[in-house]
Amino acid sequence: MCGWAMQANAGVHEKGTVDFQELLASLRRNPDFSKAGAIVTFIGVVRGDNLKNERVQKLELEAYEEKANETLKNICNDLKKKQGIVDVQIHHLLGKFSVGEDLVYVVVAGAHRKDVFAVLEEAVERYKKEAPIFKKEHVRSDKGETRAYWIKESEGKA
Repeated sequence: MCGWAMQANAGVHEKGTVDFQELLASLRRNPDFSKAGAIVTFIGVVRGDNLKNERVQKLELEAYEEKANETLKNICNDLKKKQGIVDVQIHHLLGKFSVGEDLVYVVVAGAHRKDVFAVLEEAVERYKKEAPIFKKEHVRSDKGETRAYWIKESEGKA
């Protein structure tokens, strides 16, 4: 588990401090879990190409942590109020990442599959738009030029 303890249903965490299996276990420890009939997950990973057809070499992620934690928690709390939803968690990782590495975990537990898929999609769209999380892309163009630049999560949609 790398020293991470499930203390909140959402937040930003340094890379290597969140264990996905422990996250699922914490979901199952929810006192209302007996009402769940479905769990859906979204795992965001570093893509090898960006929207400009550049090869991504690596990403660096940072956040305005206090505000990001508050925003992610508020999104989860809002979505948990929806009919049939038992729990919603969003955990975004920070640090330096290579192509293929996990960046974010979003999990939703609910009574029925029809309840959970829409909430999962809404959770992903909302964190991308609302949370102050920033990424620095290190890229190589098709001409072999390398460069790096910061973008807010919502600006790099895809």
